[in-house]
Amino acid sequence: MTPARRIELLAPAKNAEIGKEAILHGADAVYIGAPRFGARAAAGNSIADLAGLIDFAHHFDARVYITFNTLLRDNELREAEQLIRALYRINADALITQDMGITRLDIPPIALHASTQTDNRTPEKVRFLEQCGFSQAVLARELSLEQIKAIAQSTHIPLEIFVHGALCVSYSGQCYLSQALCGRSANRGECAQYCRLPYTLIDGNGKIIAQNKHLLSLRDLNQSDRLEELLDAGVSSLKIEGRLKEMAYVKNCTAYYRQALDRIFEHRPEYRRASTGHSEITFTPCLEKSFNRGFTHYFLDGRTSAPIASPDTPKSLGEYVGTVKQIDRQSFTVAGTVALHNGDGLCFLNNKGEFEGVRVNRAEANRIFPASQTGIVPRTVLYRNFDFEFDKQLSRPTADRRIKVSMRLYAVPEGVALEMTDECGNHVTVRENTLCETARTPQHENQKTQLSKLGTTAYTAGAIDIALPENPFIPASILSKLRQKAVESLDRVRHITYRTERRKSENKSFPYPQPELSYLGNVSNRLAEQFYREHGVTRIEPAFEIKPVEGAPLMFTRHCIRHMLGYCKKTPTGKKLPEPLTLLYKGERLTLHFDCHACEMTLHREQSH
Repeated sequence: MTPARRIELLAPAKNAEIGKEAILHGADAVYIGAPRFGARAAAGNSIADLAGLIDFAHHFDARVYITFNTLLRDNELREAEQLIRALYRINADALITQDMGITRLDIPPIALHASTQTDNRTPEKVRFLEQCGFSQAVLARELSLEQIKAIAQSTHIPLEIFVHGALCVSYSGQCYLSQALCGRSANRGECAQYCRLPYTLIDGNGKIIAQNKHLLSLRDLNQSDRLEELLDAGVSSLKIEGRLKEMAYVKNCTAYYRQALDRIFEHRPEYRRASTGHSEITFTPCLEKSFNRGFTHYFLDGRTSAPIASPDTPKSLGEYVGTVKQIDRQSFTVAGTVALHNGDGLCFLNNKGEFEGVRVNRAEANRIFPASQTGIVPRTVLYRNFDFEFDKQLSRPTADRRIKVSMRLYAVPEGVALEMTDECGNHVTVRENTLCETARTPQHENQKTQLSKLGTTAYTAGAIDIALPENPFIPASILSKLRQKAVESLDRVRHITYRTERRKSENKSFPYPQPELSYLGNVSNRLAEQFYREHGVTRIEPAFEIKPVEGAPLMFTRHCIRHMLGYCKKTPTGKKLPEPLTLLYKGERLTLHFDCHACEMTLHREQSH
């Protein structure tokens, strides 16, 4: 019988505290930044904090992956090497990496995961990474279900995909817009997010097609209703985006996906969760209540008519509330079924198409007394992007995770012994000397009650077998000692039996899929160049961050502005726009190029003359 495939729910962590909450709320693994070299420069963590998180996670057989996915310069290689050694010493489970120079450092055999920034969108690329010793590959967000299946069928490496959160408009690792415009490299964790800015679009005749719209800003990914299809396509790790997100976001999203996956596992025994323990959640998770710009399946079904962009605002919409029905001097009424609370935050588009927000001072059923009514008119569509009561609920402890243990209490010479077995089959036996006199009243239920008092430990009592002859009286102090000793012993056994994955061997004779690498290969140091040359690449250009390429495309994206506005050349609508199309923002001019055969768009910086 084929063993069930381990399915990993992978949650983000800005810091160790959030990482622990992600574990408590059901994550099988978390990803978090080290002190340096993570792709979020503002989300670094100390080695001591990471060590505490790793010990906590491993108790539940959950893993901690360290984001180490920036491009490295030659003068940073030594520091990176020392930091990786430190991460290995604290038992980090893997590094999520982009820079292939890491494979040529003098480092211990820590497992490597290929970041989505290595642009993993073909079977050939993922097969190459597998041959190079990577233990997991994060696929490009743009892939369709069929493309994911094709990669899974041609490789054996576990595949990781994003299922929720913010979307980069560019293929990851292939955006140089921030570097070109302000010297902040997305590939070095310093993206200035030019994709979230308002642009004016003009056609080749200088006519304004759209003004002050966020034409490159995408909605947020939400595949929560497609998880079973993704598992059947061959995905093993489901990743929530959000390493800069706050605690409430991580709690809510992790709990939601945990419960969704557990429902699948109930009727699909060929899949199982990748960690141990069960999370009890004290609130009802709701994805719409956390930061979102509206949701999209992106290209999971290929290009469809469903919107993927959020051109009106890059800010959070939250959940749909209803429409304004009537306005009075100090209040308005809402036609909708959502219960609003004092302190809620509402948002809407005013009649100029501008995004506005307002605080609810007082809510009386569907009558709202706002801090301001500016911009609100009848039939205004309302969203709630801050639920005061929900946020207050999530500010308190909202999850408890426990590992189920069974116990057996039995007699031994001169005393009693307690055997404790966890849900993984780990077991320990401890004993205490005591005189066992026959009690006058039944003792079994009381003994079960005493043994089940596992308090603040990581365990919860399952079946308890009292296998004692007759009806002996055992002091509560003896039962307490047995229980405590068994828990401490089981903790040690679980720690000893946990196995951190080690880096797989590299097949240095396996060729890279291409003989040449342009700046898109992101080769920023001598060791990365050495790696590619050893794998048959004969011509290598330096990374854009090392040597900018004048006139080169600065962004590669499947998002198509022409398609979004109804001017797709593949659609026989008759609408045409004089080209070139240009995005304007302050003094910058970005020209759009369209590859209709590949169904992709590129951005170029217009050169000043």
